[in-house]
Amino acid sequence: MISQDKFNSKPEFKQTQSIQSMYDPAIHTLSRMLEKRKAILRKRNDDEGKAAVNFDEFKKELMSEHRISLWFANEVVSSLKRAGKINCFGSYINLPIKADEA
Repeated sequence: MISQDKFNSKPEFKQTQSIQSMYDPAIHTLSRMLEKRKAILRKRNDDEGKAAVNFDEFKKELMSEHRISLWFANEVVSSLKRAGKINCFGSYINLPIKADEA
């Protein structure tokens, strides 16, 4: 019989550390995706503040660009949300508005 200890090989702090190490790459990916959405809105003469990325599209982009699993992408996104680095509303994500941009 296989022991459960084989599956939980990483200590919790290592797992947290690896998730947090993905913050900058994930935010960079989200920024790039948001810029594309803003360009589309600019082209239609619409408000750029409405730019948002679909939650599933963002996870798929993280998976393909950074070669991580779906589980890990979910962990990164939920950790970013808990840290206040991204805004989630419904099934859409965007970056918080900075004080100097408002």
